[in-house]
Amino acid sequence: MIRPPVYLTLLILFASISSYAQFRKYSNEFLNIGAGARGLAMGSAQVASVHDGTAGYWNPAGLVGVKNNPNLNLMHAEYFAGIGKYDYASVAFPATNNKRTFAITGLRFAVDDIMNTLFLVEPDGSINYNNIQAFSSADYAFIFSLAQKMKENKNKNVQFGLNAKVIHRNVGKFAKAWGFGLDAGLQVYQNKWKFGIAGRDITTTFNTWLFSFTEKEKEVLYLTNNEIPVKSSELTAPRLILGVARNFTVSKKVSLLAEANVDLTFDGQRNTLISADPVSADPKLGVECNINNIFYVRAGINNFQKALADGDTLNQKKVWIYQPSAGAGFKISNVTIDYAFANLANQSNPLFTHVFSLKLDMINEKNKKKN
Repeated sequence: MIRPPVYLTLLILFASISSYAQFRKYSNEFLNIGAGARGLAMGSAQVASVHDGTAGYWNPAGLVGVKNNPNLNLMHAEYFAGIGKYDYASVAFPATNNKRTFAITGLRFAVDDIMNTLFLVEPDGSINYNNIQAFSSADYAFIFSLAQKMKENKNKNVQFGLNAKVIHRNVGKFAKAWGFGLDAGLQVYQNKWKFGIAGRDITTTFNTWLFSFTEKEKEVLYLTNNEIPVKSSELTAPRLILGVARNFTVSKKVSLLAEANVDLTFDGQRNTLISADPVSADPKLGVECNINNIFYVRAGINNFQKALADGDTLNQKKVWIYQPSAGAGFKISNVTIDYAFANLANQSNPLFTHVFSLKLDMINEKNKKKN
């Protein structure tokens, strides 16, 4: 089977980056996948309750929950039958007074082994498979976080966090981009209630693209009526995530955490539960059952959308669909292993992915007595 020429592939890859300095509705979308199997299992409802190293992704204010010892988090996931690979790592360092935490987070989403068939067809019309080369399209993000406890007493805690993120994206040797943005977050804990707010891309996040083609590649693109991009920029509009969570005591050894988030976007009408112009709202719901602080069971729902009912192509009837998720976690001493079974599609057309993550509290001899 002959693959389509690479200029068709390149058109798809460059479709979202070929405009000049304008807001893109799905710019840097890889930053919305999630971090840690716990959060993914809970339907990405994390803004109010997150309190470990993954808070550098969900809500930097939650990093204050990292106390006494550095906290390391790792995650690997594969999407679309292994075509897309997603890796996450973070490490958080609390101050000696446990009122301030610094964290570094790294994210990578990549599609490897994309076939470059630009020179598949020779000038005489013959096909030469030896001219096929592979390249990768990869997105990277590096997030530097600082969290500070603002107020603490018996009934109420207030904490604030800030992210500075650097973004690097590349499409083989054809295109590269650099970007920069800021996030901010706030958490308020009052008795059994938890409230959170996270502002992402609060100053707008930009990517500046540079393209590099050889003269021979430009010639082929020109002869096939493809535009040859030179330089472009894209902007990511701010978004606001609001969250509320509550702890419920079931017994001496069992507790329940329930959280609801709403993701507010300001870049025009989207296919979400509340869809308007310019503001759309996407709710996320999650629950976690904690058994003796050793075993955890989780579930969540998010990404509510309207889509055509299965098989109903004649009447064009639309129904509400959503993405369910579930998972579990197990803690042994200072090590926690979490698992999520997340659906990337919807409940009627499932596309499930298995996600594993590891959390390690790096306890040293000096702090053993504190733990």
